[in-house]
Amino acid sequence: MAFEFDWVDAFTDTPFGGNGCSVVHGGALLPDDVCTAYVRETSLVECTFTGPSDIADIRVRYFLASREIPFAGHPTVATVVAMRTRGMIADGPLTLETAAGIIPVTVHGTSVTMTQNAPVFGTCPDAGIVAAVGGLAADDIVHPPQIVSTGLPFCIALVKDLATLERVRLDSDAMETYARALGYHSTDVMEPFWVTREGATSAGDTFARLVLVPPSPPEDPFTGSATGCMAAYLWAHGLIERPDFVAQQGHGIGRPGQAQVRVLGPRDAISGVEVSGQGVVVMSGHAFLD
Repeated sequence: MAFEFDWVDAFTDTPFGGNGCSVVHGGALLPDDVCTAYVRETSLVECTFTGPSDIADIRVRYFLASREIPFAGHPTVATVVAMRTRGMIADGPLTLETAAGIIPVTVHGTSVTMTQNAPVFGTCPDAGIVAAVGGLAADDIVHPPQIVSTGLPFCIALVKDLATLERVRLDSDAMETYARALGYHSTDVMEPFWVTREGATSAGDTFARLVLVPPSPPEDPFTGSATGCMAAYLWAHGLIERPDFVAQQGHGIGRPGQAQVRVLGPRDAISGVEVSGQGVVVMSGHAFLD
């Protein structure tokens, strides 16, 4: 079957910046193995497959190269920008049906704001086990790491500074140990999200990295879902003074991305996280999938 697709770079207004995502229109009906094979074919971190919804304006399925996940940030921006560019949706509010629930979105041209779920704060893994995943020492992490989900769980690991962040390298054996400590296999849990309270440029307030295990690419250029988790973590723990800030990612791998972030609600009663970014369509065509 032939499906129309758009390849969109998200969290950037420039082609070949931010994080790419292929949006397969009408592809939500495809079986899981076809969707994961498609992601591997693109060499992207994630792709989306859309379809009609009985409970929202659009149904969106999110896939890594290894599995389906309930939600993802940059593919949400990419999906909405792709549909807006095609004239399938108009400017204004809409809702997305995802496996993580209904996600409210507002679009104006190529600018998208998603409201991620109220955070769920989970366990605090041992700092030494988390640090080892990135080839770091426990004292390189300056606040207890914690699993946080605003739709997809990530372990937020706040490190000392930009220099420490640059030293992060994935240790596959340590990732297995970390996953087992959480009760998972390494391909069934998201990798730690490494964060520092310095921008990659003067325009940013935070900078982050997500290094990945195969079959995904080595590093994610911009992780919108983890950015929401990180924002909730920093605000809840009193690690930032304001609930709104600029998050940056991807600069070290030549894919600079940026998001406007706003945590909703007081530190002890966060109701959601707004993550805003732009997107640009870089190619479109037909995918022949069955």
